[in-house]
Amino acid sequence: MTEPALSELRIRQAVRALLVTDADEVMLVRFEFPNGTVWSTPGGGLEPGEDHLTALHRELIEEVGLTSPVISHHVWNREHVTPHMDGLYDGQADRFYLVPTQRFDAMPALGWEQLRAENLHEIRWWTFDEVAAATIAGTLFAPRRLGELLRTLATHDASIAPIDTGI
Repeated sequence: MTEPALSELRIRQAVRALLVTDADEVMLVRFEFPNGTVWSTPGGGLEPGEDHLTALHRELIEEVGLTSPVISHHVWNREHVTPHMDGLYDGQADRFYLVPTQRFDAMPALGWEQLRAENLHEIRWWTFDEVAAATIAGTLFAPRRLGELLRTLATHDASIAPIDTGI
């Protein structure tokens, strides 16, 4: 049996926020899936009729309670092919936006029961160094090379064209 062409796959369009402080901290959310734990940035799928920025504003309110973010620019892209548990999609295309912020306590608009129904179980701040050390220790991040990407973001001009993060 041959694999379907990428153009034939049902790819969910999604958006993610790189909530980053001047102290080189990033807010991450912990997802629990049947095949394991993954830490990623807040965000989620676009709803019908939404553009990426509208979806990002909605997701930030729902997941972390941030109502008036200053969204900088689109910095990364990540596309991965993996069946979603609901069977509706064959993969996801994430667009990451830089959102410089001060550290704040997450207060999601959605209740924890709703968040857990979306497999989200924890929200916390990580230093860039903690992400790098956890990667070495085997913690799974999305994108996989998040620690390296954060260091690059901190030391280079991020206003260039978005880069592909890999899986």
